[in-house]
Amino acid sequence: MKQTKQIDVGGVKIGGGAKIAVQSMTNTDTRDVKATLRQIADLNDAGCHIVRCAVPDAEAAEALRAICRESPLPVVADIHFDYRLALAAIESGVHKIRLNPGNIGGADRVHEVVRAAKERGIPIRIGVNSGSVERHILEKHGGPTPDAMVESALYHVKLLNDCNFDDICLSMKSSSVPDTMRAYLLAHEKTDYPLHLGVTEAGTEYMGTVKSAAGIGGLLALGVGDTIRVSLTDDPVREIHAAYSILKAVGRNDDGVNVVSCPTCGRTRIDLIRIAKEVEQRCASVTGKRLKVAVMGCAVNGPGEAREADLGIAGGDGEGLLFRKGEILRKVPQAQLVDALMEEIAKFNEA
Repeated sequence: MKQTKQIDVGGVKIGGGAKIAVQSMTNTDTRDVKATLRQIADLNDAGCHIVRCAVPDAEAAEALRAICRESPLPVVADIHFDYRLALAAIESGVHKIRLNPGNIGGADRVHEVVRAAKERGIPIRIGVNSGSVERHILEKHGGPTPDAMVESALYHVKLLNDCNFDDICLSMKSSSVPDTMRAYLLAHEKTDYPLHLGVTEAGTEYMGTVKSAAGIGGLLALGVGDTIRVSLTDDPVREIHAAYSILKAVGRNDDGVNVVSCPTCGRTRIDLIRIAKEVEQRCASVTGKRLKVAVMGCAVNGPGEAREADLGIAGGDGEGLLFRKGEILRKVPQAQLVDALMEEIAKFNEA
């Protein structure tokens, strides 16, 4: 796995072999400090590591002062076009800036932002979307292709490098999963900067999660990416839940309980779908353990197929088997099966 450079966002390390950081963005009006802090608290409770806030005007930039002071999470200022907002956000105490330096004016303005970021030790994320690629690059490539997005990102990198600034993170997002993946793979080949993964405009919870799982998960499985944000048209807390599910699916997070279950078949004689959902729901609140738990529909094949699971249940006819590491512990009536499993999970580390 390629080792990228490392940046520090308010104490959260990104890149350089650090654990994948999960990010989200508030959808409150940043000028409403109380509402924004409430949402940040919810994101923190869900496991978010870094939060981004929109900065549309000077009032929002000033509101960041109170938000940064009270936030349990490092705060990133999302800046577009106006370098004065970047300067104001830095003055308010943000921990990172999301900014494309080529979009804020001349070299003197870039120098001002870089000088302020250096003084505070604040990294900058260059965030290129398929809709923000410069016109001359679009004309060269015939549209917002993966090559065009990466060329745009490297153009902005050079502007910062010319100011002797290298505390940089990159993102190249598209609503197209294949284009997003190709762009990140190309950037991974060309640079050593940490990569912020995401599929932009991914959609509502269902389709947005599917597209993010395909794009973000696919890249992570290939060893590409250092921090992620799942973008959903929904409550930002749902982005965190989706992000952790993706990390678990590709083996990049083993915290908590990883529930696996079979798809059911004609041999199933218990209400496996309901049971699997209940186990998943109840295991979501389990902390301080790293377990793989299997929910299988067939008592004949279940323990064998799921022998790598730490604990599991396998259905029979009105009852089921409770097993550990493929070894049967005992039979349990269906009505008591989930409770018995949760009891074993609770005491597993004592075994």
